[in-house]
Amino acid sequence: MSDELQRIMAIEDPYRLLREVTTRLADAQQEVTELARLRRRVVQDLHAQGLSYAQIATKAGLSRGRIHQIRHTGPAPEGVFLGRGAVVIATPLRRDDERGRTVVAVDDVSSGKRLEDLARSYGLDVASDHVPVTGEIDLNRDGMVVVCGPRMSQQMWDTYAQDPVLRWEQAEDGPWTLVDRRTGTVYRSGQDSDPKRPYDVGYLGKLPRPDGSGSVLAIAGIHTQGSLGVVQMLASDLATLWGQVGEHRFSTLVGVEYDPETSEPRSYELLTPLYRHDEESTE
Repeated sequence: MSDELQRIMAIEDPYRLLREVTTRLADAQQEVTELARLRRRVVQDLHAQGLSYAQIATKAGLSRGRIHQIRHTGPAPEGVFLGRGAVVIATPLRRDDERGRTVVAVDDVSSGKRLEDLARSYGLDVASDHVPVTGEIDLNRDGMVVVCGPRMSQQMWDTYAQDPVLRWEQAEDGPWTLVDRRTGTVYRSGQDSDPKRPYDVGYLGKLPRPDGSGSVLAIAGIHTQGSLGVVQMLASDLATLWGQVGEHRFSTLVGVEYDPETSEPRSYELLTPLYRHDEESTE
């Protein structure tokens, strides 16, 4: 019996006991989920290196059937791309000056909901949050996934500024653009082009938290349709993305063709490489 369990069992106040047991059960379930994910990842990695399930079983002292079961059941390893145990998904609030109230954009709601569903499909606990109209949000939390561009939050502006490769810039004629500093290419939304077309550019990156103790998964489109396209890419290709960047900090840009009536993505493509930040200079 662990010291923690003994401590909880010694609590005499029934309400405090109930609270402590509930909290400990939630923490324990998260730990079990992440241990199962790690176990599946180890078997998957060993098998990818060329070992048979029988060889892995022999070396690990488990049955071949058990190893095969571990490989194909439980939470998928790529879930750690979003976070460990639990994630917080934050979307922006906007100010409706005409009506004098705070609102949320429909596309932002869709992005947040789809990210929540994606995280839950990987066995992660999910909490939702908002970036208020002031732009102030606590990014120093584990598992932060933020759908918000730099215009709406100084904290997010500072976070995006740490990207050594991709940069947000406002064009001379007004619209916001995304710039690849390695190639000099400037990416502009189809909404801001002449002639206009249903095309947007989305940003996806894992960037340092302000306290330096973790990372923030940042998602933003030049317009909201770009964010939706990035979320669709995550839902469709998370395993591929994780296989290429793992848990390293990185960033990339995504081109999104969308339905002009519904804003729903029709197709997406990577516009840049998946830039690993540990492989880039900070010049």
